[in-house]
Amino acid sequence: QVQLVESGGGLVQAGGSLRLSCAASGLTFSGYAMGWFRQAPGKEREFVAAINWSAKNTYYSDSTKGRFTISRDNAKNTVYLQMNSLRPEDTAVYYCAADRNYSRGSYYLTRADQYDYWGQGTQVTVSS
Repeated sequence: QVQLVESGGGLVQAGGSLRLSCAASGLTFSGYAMGWFRQAPGKEREFVAAINWSAKNTYYSDSTKGRFTISRDNAKNTVYLQMNSLRPEDTAVYYCAADRNYSRGSYYLTRADQYDYWGQGTQVTVSS
C-alpha cells in the first residue's frame, strides 16, 4: 500500500532552519506531483508548497515564498521542504501529500482535496 512518511520536524528558534523529508513507497513516485501542507491547532489545513513530477514547476503560498524551498529526488522517492527564516507562526504539523495527476497547475496543487495520499505529519515548533 502507499505510504508517505515525514521526518525532520522538531523545535527550533525563530530565524532558524529545518529540512523536512517525505519518503514515499508503494507508488511510482515519478508519476506523482507532491505537496506540503500544514495545520496549526484550531486552524484549517493550509497549502505550503508543491512540485510537479519533474521538479520543473514549483508553487508556494504567499507566506512561505522566499523562505521555503521544495525539491524532490525521484531516484530516492523523496520530497523535501527546506525551511529557512522560520517564524513562530510557522508552528504546525506538516504533512506531505501525493497527487496522481502528476503535472497539474497551481489551481489544483494548492487544494488539499485534490491529493490522493497523505502522510501522518511531523511537528514543527518555532519558539520566539
